[in-house]
Amino acid sequence: MSDPTPTPISPPRRIFIDKQSPKAFQALIQVSETVRSAAAEAGLDRTTVELINLRVSQLNGCAYCLDVHTRAALRAGDSPQRLGVLSAWRDTGLFTASERAALALAEATTDPVNAATQTAAYEDARRVLSEDQISVAIWVAVTINAFNRVSIMSKHPVTQLHDR
Repeated sequence: MSDPTPTPISPPRRIFIDKQSPKAFQALIQVSETVRSAAAEAGLDRTTVELINLRVSQLNGCAYCLDVHTRAALRAGDSPQRLGVLSAWRDTGLFTASERAALALAEATTDPVNAATQTAAYEDARRVLSEDQISVAIWVAVTINAFNRVSIMSKHPVTQLHDR
């Protein structure tokens, strides 16, 4: 008689597409570096860039990018409190008007289906951000969205750090 316990089926191994297609990934890194430089030139500080990276990664559910950009935000000087409430940024007074505008643009870029949300995000952004800053905030969101897809589809692991 056969064993009635089903044999577990392990999920197929994922291809790390960044390693499989390194030239394509290197091009994405170059875009990211260009966007980071443009952000600095436009006066969009590193903290705001990392908030965008984190918020988009939250929306996309990318554990790997959340791990990377949480550490980057802390290195850039952001506080654990602000990072802890980022998913509810609209409900706190912890974010500046320019950060709020950048976050709204990032959300509209990540989920572009709702035209009214896009319009509202643009209108709010125009009140506090320059056109260069608006452009760069959108580019940051576009770039992290691409990195999120690379990590999600590759199933990049999050490794435990020994800083506890």
